[in-house]
Order: sequence, then structure tokens, then C-alpha cells
Amino acid sequence: MSGKVAVLSAGSWGTAFSIVLADGGNDVTLWARREEVVADIVERRENAEYLPGVQLPPSVDATADVEKALHGADVVVLSMPSQLLRPTLEGWAPFIEPDAVIVSLMKGVELGTLNRMSEVVHQVTGAGPERIAVVSGPNLAKEIARREPAAAVVACEDEDVAKMLQRRIHSPAFRPYTSVDVLGCELGGAYKNVVGLAVGMAVGLGFGDNTTAGVITRGLAETARLAMRLGANPLTLMGLAGLGDLVATCSSPLSRNRTFGEKLGQGLTTEEIYASTRQVAEGAKSCSSLRALADRHGCDAPVAAYVDDVVAGRMTAPEMVEAILARDTKAEME
Repeated sequence: MSGKVAVLSAGSWGTAFSIVLADGGNDVTLWARREEVVADIVERRENAEYLPGVQLPPSVDATADVEKALHGADVVVLSMPSQLLRPTLEGWAPFIEPDAVIVSLMKGVELGTLNRMSEVVHQVTGAGPERIAVVSGPNLAKEIARREPAAAVVACEDEDVAKMLQRRIHSPAFRPYTSVDVLGCELGGAYKNVVGLAVGMAVGLGFGDNTTAGVITRGLAETARLAMRLGANPLTLMGLAGLGDLVATCSSPLSRNRTFGEKLGQGLTTEEIYASTRQVAEGAKSCSSLRALADRHGCDAPVAAYVDDVVAGRMTAPEMVEAILARDTKAEME
């Protein structure tokens, strides 16, 4: 089964996922905001700014006209910084086909509203849960673009839709699994970025594997605690969208969030890090949202709270370590 897919937009993950879609037999139109990126893709078959050296398949087209990209697309894939989704999608919504399935690749929680990305999609477009899906898992864009073997979860409350998307993105290098736990997949994806920041800080401070393993494990426990409080399936957090994504983000130098955290650990401020890169570390934006979400539901979330304090400049990375170690001791499964 194949069809036309619109991928909005042409950052590293959106471009890499367009390769996955093309390998699955789809005709893909990749939307880019800037004409020079479009020209690069159309003329050289490469998005040199985000994935230099990676050749795009012939079935991937590009345009700066969002209406053209969305026309006739039965699947619309959204890949952009999570905090930009609502204002951007409000302008795009009128051009989305009325029966199109909308897929979120984003991993964040909206500031202020504390909405997950699927909730924002529903609020802006009016699409029902049977038309909204998420793809999540250990999917570092550069490795996906090189077609290194990878797996992911396609989650939709309508299992038949999840299976349809599974067929559309299955390829020799990319193995998707299905789930109906959209909530669990989204929380796992958003929270792992915050834990990745904490692990990066530990690395930046010069600590070793014992420290990072402890942060990863306690971060997973915190993620599962909040997800279960909100009604997610705890097994989701043990799978690709939970533990799998967490391990990739916390262990790879390709991870933007871990790299951002390392720089915080080395003493740079958030403003200095932002000034040095165009790439977005979602955890730096979502840590305050996840902290507030946990507070709203009476859930203990020390990792999110301390990371938020460091990102906001209220605490240094060394002070964060001291604060974590000074917390009252308790049973591991409490």
C-alpha cells in the first residue's frame, strides 16, 4: 500500500523520515520554509544543511508551498520544534485533506497548556483520535538517514490506522511496531529528552558510567510514575518508545539533548548554548512543562525539577548533583 505523504518540515528528522517513507513505497513531498533548501533537495538530491552527504530517493520531492505539499496527501507528518506546533499548524490546517491521518514525530509538551502534541493537533485541526498517530522510538536522524537498522513504535488509538501506517513505513532498514497507547509513547518521548539533559550534565561534569546509569534508571522510574498516574500502560515505558528511546538519547553523542546537557555541565549558560547552534534540544523547552504536569497530578519529579532549575539558571549543574544526593533516602520502588 502506498500513497502521497506530506512531511512538514525539512529538518534533520523530517528529512530522515522522508527517506523511511520513500523506502516504504510512498511518494513524499517534503516542505521546507526556505527556497534554498528546496533547491538543494530538488537539484542535488541532498539536504546539505541538515543531513550533508545523504542522497535522497527519487520519490522525495520538495516545495516551499505548504498548500502544494498537502494537496492530495492522505498522510501528513509533522516534524518541527514542539513549541512551534500550535501557531504553525493553525496556518496549515485549512489545507489538510479532511480524511488525512496526521502523524506527529515531535517529542515535547506544550508550554502553558501542558498539552501533548497529539492533543494540540486535535485542538487545532479538529481531527479525531482515529486520525492522529505518533511515531516514537530510538531514532537518531543521522543513523536513520544512513539506513542503519532501527525500530520504532507507531501509536494510534485506532489499531487499524496504526497497522496501516506500519505497512507504509516498513522497509528493510526500518522495523515499526504498533501500539494503541498514544499517551505512553508521547510521555516517554518527551521525558527522555529531559533525562538526556541530566545525563549530559553528568558527563560534562566528568562523571562516569555508574553516575549516568543511575540517572537513566531513576529518570525512567520518574517517567513511568507520571505516565501511569495519567493512565498510560507501564509496559510502554519498557519498550521502544520508553527505555529504547531513553537509552539512545542518553548514550549517543548524536543526541542534541545529551550534547546540550554536556555543555551545561561544562559551565555554559542556556543562552550561550542557544547562541552556538541552530539545532533545538526539546528537553530544554519541555522540562518546565513536564515539571508542571507532574506537579498538577501530585507526582514526584525531581529529575525534571532540577533540570528545569539548571536550564533556567536558578541552579548550577554541580548544585543539582548535590541536591539529588541530599534527598531523603527511600525504598527503590516507593
